[in-house]
Amino acid sequence: MAPTTVNNPLETLDSLVQSTTSLVAQLETLLHSVASSTTYATITSPSTDSQAPDVLSLAHDSASLIKAHTTKLSLLIINEPFTPSAIVKVLRELVGGPIPGIATAVQICEPHNYTTVARQDLAWRCYRVLKELKGLVAAIPFDGKALPDARKNGSSGGKGSIAATGVIWAACDDVMLLKKLGIAGLLVKKVEDYRDTLKDVLEELKEWSEEVEDEDEDDDEAADDEDEVHHVTGQMQNTHISTQEMLDDLMNSQRIPRDDPDKIRERLDSCLKRLRLTTLLYSAIVKRRLKIMPPLPTQTPSPVAQRLDEVFPILKRLPHRFGEVAGAFYDLDPNAIDRAMDSCFFDVFAASEMLSKPWIGETDEFTEWVAKFKVSIKKPD
Repeated sequence: MAPTTVNNPLETLDSLVQSTTSLVAQLETLLHSVASSTTYATITSPSTDSQAPDVLSLAHDSASLIKAHTTKLSLLIINEPFTPSAIVKVLRELVGGPIPGIATAVQICEPHNYTTVARQDLAWRCYRVLKELKGLVAAIPFDGKALPDARKNGSSGGKGSIAATGVIWAACDDVMLLKKLGIAGLLVKKVEDYRDTLKDVLEELKEWSEEVEDEDEDDDEAADDEDEVHHVTGQMQNTHISTQEMLDDLMNSQRIPRDDPDKIRERLDSCLKRLRLTTLLYSAIVKRRLKIMPPLPTQTPSPVAQRLDEVFPILKRLPHRFGEVAGAFYDLDPNAIDRAMDSCFFDVFAASEMLSKPWIGETDEFTEWVAKFKVSIKKPD
């Protein structure tokens, strides 16, 4: 008589861990491609199904379940007695619902209805959940024993299972937050973050401007460029000077000449005034456009979503562009300053124009404000 085959619980667990890891890796790759893509002839076509699930609710519920199951899994792999069958149950529940659910939320998040910005943001958040979850699943032991303290606490190097669980919770919370924010709230948060970065650049330029003025007014600290170079090269002989100190000295040697033949100060004053105006534009966009925008998503492709997708790449890249302007000033390069400023303020002008009209109708208070703004941006003096 043939022997009865008995499934080995550890072999079942090993097999399920491998298949779960493989599935998560595939979905992780998909979500990463969506998050980093700028083209949208992608997974699905514009939906006309009025019964389509709400994307943010699906993502929220899936992330909530992943968080709960992660908690169970984390406890099961660190406590005795080690129970493979209980771990197998948790993994099957994850694979049977929330793992594909969180990927599906991204797949059905149509940029035509939700905006490309929201789709990419959702994809990044969901990608992070799966990436961190994959690491915890891979840490499940197959020797029939709970994880030792070194692997639990990370004392043997790397991230322990307890820390990994905390990271997954945080990633799930980020996904769940989107439902609370809504599309408008997410867009508001992004523009406010961009504006805050612009303010940082403005403050750095102002501080540099004030330092330059102080140096010019203090005769005792005035020195020839040649003396500065000798000072730095002399310090190079000192084995105790740090690389950062050397770089700081070289940076500090870039001062606007007293006679200012390239009109750096004039350019700087103009830039600071226009940069202040740009931060005001971002605040006005939040108040006068994003906080009063029509509800998204829509059941059909939305002109509101299209307008937002046209202007957001500009709003996003401007803080980086102004950083390049600041770098050109620090280098005292008039040609680079002019090129960078022209590029920046062309984008600023374009962004204001693209959002000038209200969502419905032709003009409103913000339209009139933008008209004055564009005149000031062209000629800040």
